[in-house]
Amino acid sequence: MKPSKGGIYRRFGKRAMDFILSLLAIITFSPIILGVALLVRIKLGSPVLFKQKRPGLNENVFMMYKFRTMTDERDENGELLSDNIRLTKFGRFLRSTSLDELPELFNIIKGDMSIVGPRPLLVQYLPLYNKHQKRRHEVRPGLSGLAQVNGRNSINWESKFNLDVEYVENVSFSGDWKIIFQTIKKVFVREGINSEAAATMEPFNGSNKKERIEL
Repeated sequence: MKPSKGGIYRRFGKRAMDFILSLLAIITFSPIILGVALLVRIKLGSPVLFKQKRPGLNENVFMMYKFRTMTDERDENGELLSDNIRLTKFGRFLRSTSLDELPELFNIIKGDMSIVGPRPLLVQYLPLYNKHQKRRHEVRPGLSGLAQVNGRNSINWESKFNLDVEYVENVSFSGDWKIIFQTIKKVFVREGINSEAAATMEPFNGSNKKERIEL
């Protein structure tokens, strides 16, 4: 296992940068945030925000906020319909432009998340990670990350976790800014939003591989 890097930036500078950038982003994009919230309310109904518990730094669970992208359509038994059916054209637009992620800026202000880091996944995945994969929780989860600029939902879970841990081992100021600029580019070209098997990414069911898989 490689030692984690980052020094002073990792311990102090990264959090300061996160707070300043997210605050500036909230102020700058407040008209867009309010506009999207209004459209979600009109097109998808209430609640406007999607809230879900996610594991963060050191596997501590927090409430993550996103704009809602799905309806609450149910079958005759009261069960929610599949994601592909409930994800509307408007919802797909929000995801493809990453506008649904804007409320996560408030998670960053609170200290639950970072601008850059492994994406926060589902709480039920925690028991499924092997020792290598668990290392993704050694840093705060991010609005974007190394996996997101290298395929996002179009790459498999093993590759995604390898990229997450690669980031953990190499946290740096220059590396974070590189990912930020790459993220802006990806948003404009809308790459890697969906996997081939699902509306977003197929569920993670665990891995039998105990060691790192080299890319």
